[in-house]
Amino acid sequence: MIEVTNLEKSFGDAHILKGISTTFEKGKTNLVIGQSGSGKTVFLKCLLGLFDYEKGKIAYEGQVFAELSEAEKRNMRAKIGMVFQGSALFDSMTIEENVMFPLQMFTKQSKSEMQDRANFVLNRVKLKDANKKMPSEASGGMQKRVAIARAIVNNPKYLFCDEPNSGLDPKTAIVIDNLIKEITEEYNITTVINTHDMNSVMEIGDKIVFLKDGLKAWEGSKDTIFRTDNEVVTDFVYSSNLFKKVRRMYIEDNS
Repeated sequence: MIEVTNLEKSFGDAHILKGISTTFEKGKTNLVIGQSGSGKTVFLKCLLGLFDYEKGKIAYEGQVFAELSEAEKRNMRAKIGMVFQGSALFDSMTIEENVMFPLQMFTKQSKSEMQDRANFVLNRVKLKDANKKMPSEASGGMQKRVAIARAIVNNPKYLFCDEPNSGLDPKTAIVIDNLIKEITEEYNITTVINTHDMNSVMEIGDKIVFLKDGLKAWEGSKDTIFRTDNEVVTDFVYSSNLFKKVRRMYIEDNS
């Protein structure tokens, strides 16, 4: 579990995060949504320890990250997997080498042990026999699955995903959503996903935190988001006629 308490972050005179408090549970897909400029990316980078913050605290299983020593922070980072927007694979490395990279950073495994682990996670994301390919030889969906394999290769306790469906067609996006959810539940990971994709919200949103102008404007689940009367949320979620129709059908079916 990750607990966030009264988190505040500024850049000069710009107050970006304004006292956000929430929790992210194990085995759940926790989604952070909001318009551009809402603070999602800054929030994620604070959770990852990439940004310092002025007030509040972030605790991983009760350990306050800002209070850890440098050695303890390194140990904590070894428990974190990250799927970057655009996958962020190393173009000069094979798929296998990309997946092995976290093992080289954080473990003392032999090359054969790292290769065995890379094979295991590549099989898990249905990329058997892709080891020697270069990223340029892989489709966007394949690259995203490589990024997920790399993120889980070190058996992380925490998985962060920044816009994992960015640039993917709708069918492939659903495959990636379902893969992330399966892995989250299978390995009991605390997963936090930054997204603006409402299909992801409705497919895998066990918990949803909605940010607006650096504030937590609402939180709930993919079920309760249909029933909320919070105008800030409904304006964002039901900006398309499709989701307006889905909401109306949902309310009728559950009334």
